Amino acid sequence: MRRDDALWALASFACGLVLLAVGSYQHRWASAPLFVGPLAVTCAGVAVRRSRPLLSLGLGAAAFVGDFAMGPSLGTVLIVTDNLYAGVRYGPRALGKWMLGVTSVLAILMGVAAWIVLNHVGLGVALLVQAGLVGVTPVSTGMIMRQLEDQAAAERARAEQVARLAELDRTAAVQAERNRMARELHDMIANHFSAIAIQSTAVLSRKDLDAQSVRTVLESIRENSVEGLGEMRAMIGLLRQDGEEPEAVRRRVTEAGELAERAREAGLDVRLRVDGDVRELPASVDLAGYRIVQESLTNALKHGGKAADVVIGYRPGLVTRVVDNPVSGAGRGLPPGAGTGIVGMRERAALVGGLLEAGPHDDGWRVRAELPTQEIV
Repeated sequence: MRRDDALWALASFACGLVLLAVGSYQHRWASAPLFVGPLAVTCAGVAVRRSRPLLSLGLGAAAFVGDFAMGPSLGTVLIVTDNLYAGVRYGPRALGKWMLGVTSVLAILMGVAAWIVLNHVGLGVALLVQAGLVGVTPVSTGMIMRQLEDQAAAERARAEQVARLAELDRTAAVQAERNRMARELHDMIANHFSAIAIQSTAVLSRKDLDAQSVRTVLESIRENSVEGLGEMRAMIGLLRQDGEEPEAVRRRVTEAGELAERAREAGLDVRLRVDGDVRELPASVDLAGYRIVQESLTNALKHGGKAADVVIGYRPGLVTRVVDNPVSGAGRGLPPGAGTGIVGMRERAALVGGLLEAGPHDDGWRVRAELPTQEIV
């Protein structure tokens, strides 16, 4: 039993007593004190209206029958409407339609019976309306309120689902951006620092280098360091601003010659060839192609031999990049340490709708990428 329902039951009982005291009942054979019994029973139903709605409905029905046999009284009839309402709203879901049919039929039967017995159409209609107000109205109200509650619950569930989907979308977007940043940082840093590591190792391991040779290597190391810092600053600048990537810092496939020259300075003999007519490419395809060539030369510098062949082909609807480099006999499988770079290249190609293959080829290692020249919508 809920505390507020118990208080409402006490207030209803008090109001019912007041109505009995002022004579709001049908004066037949029963006196006012006898009507207190049905009033107490229906108020007991009010006290358990939400905790036990079927019991509330049963108590209301019993009280109505007893009260109607004696009078009826106005207070009990009014409170019985709350019993009907509570049974439909808080009881089993199927009870509402059943109760609506029962109360409708009873109202019609009572109106017809009054018309036949009293031989007065007006009285029959009046009793039909009264019976409808007492029975059909509270039942209909309970059904409407229950439907509104169900709709509100469905809307809350839908809102929670939308919020969960939005959170999943946000998480996926954050993860995608982290992956993109990881690819960019890996491709920018790995190329320059691999060259720096290889050149510095060569200087430290060779004791026969003259001052001019050492100076040349150190200048290349400095150039790679400055280039790496410049690209890092550009990346930080992009992260700190809104909008698309500025044209000034955009990387292009046509800059592959600079990558080849930098690799040559690090000791890799790069042979670059361009097939087909060079044309403007979408920004995303340009960047993906540039980074794929950059990472391929970085891997060749770290794991390959002394030379690498780079072929950039412009074909109808796509552009290809092929990088071949020899490896030692023990390295014809996957070059040691490779993995993250190749995964990043495959992701770049997939993001623009292209394909990338990397693996042993003849006596060396081949990376081949096919990228469409139209951006994915």
